[in-house]
Amino acid sequence: MAYPGYGGYGGPMPGMPQQGMPGGPMGGPMPGQMGGHMGGPMGGPMGGPGHQPGYGSYGAGGGYPGGYGAPPPAANDPMWGYFTAIAGQDGEVDAEELQRCLTQAGFTGSYNPFSLETCRIMIAMLDRDFTGKMGFNEFKELFAALNGWKQNFMMFDQDRSGTVEPHEMSQAINAMGYRISPQGLNAIIKRYNKGGRIYFDDYVACCVKLRALTDNFRRRDTMQQGSVSFQYDDFILCTMAI
Repeated sequence: MAYPGYGGYGGPMPGMPQQGMPGGPMGGPMPGQMGGHMGGPMGGPMGGPGHQPGYGSYGAGGGYPGGYGAPPPAANDPMWGYFTAIAGQDGEVDAEELQRCLTQAGFTGSYNPFSLETCRIMIAMLDRDFTGKMGFNEFKELFAALNGWKQNFMMFDQDRSGTVEPHEMSQAINAMGYRISPQGLNAIIKRYNKGGRIYFDDYVACCVKLRALTDNFRRRDTMQQGSVSFQYDDFILCTMAI
C-alpha cells in the first residue's frame, strides 16, 4: 500500500530476505568462493513482487538454533557450518566477528572493508532481543539484505569505483521503494557523502538505518496512515539503537 505524500513507504521493502537461498549465503558458492569481485555474478534480483516477501515478514528472529531449546537447523543448510565457525562458543556473531566475516568472505570485493560502526548498525537492524549480537536466522537475513543492497549499488556504480554521486544516491533510494521528500534526501546526502560522493560502506550504513527506522515506524503505524505518535523514551530507543 502506498501512502499519500512524501514519507510513505509503499511497495516491497528493500533489503528483505529473498525466498530461498540456494548455494552459499550470497546465492553463490560458499566461503572461500563467496561474494567474489564486485563485477562478478550476484544472487537473485533486487526485490520486487514475487521475489521478496512484503514488509514486516521477517523470518524467525535471533537465537542460536540447536543450543537453546530450538530444533537444530536442517543438515543441508549451507550456511550453518559457516555460521558456527564465526560465532564461536556463545553461538552469536558480534560486530567484530561480522566485520572479519564480511572481509574474509570477499563480500566487499574491490571496495574497502566495512567499518566496525557499519557492522554494529547491521546487527542493530536485526537485534530484536537487544543482545548486541546476531543469531543464525538474523545472520542469514542480513546476507540476503546485503545481496540486494549490493546489486542496487552496482546499478549506479557504473565505473566500479566504489562510490556513487549524490543524484545517483537519491535514485538508488527511490529505486528501493522509499518515498522521501527532497529535504529528506538532501539530509541523507549531507550525512553520508565524503567529498561529494557516497562510498559503499556509507551507502550500506544508510540502507540499514532507512530499513530499521522504517521498520520501527511501521510497527507503530497500526492504522497504516503514515503517521504515528512517539513517547520520548520510545523515540530514543528507536533512533539511538541504530
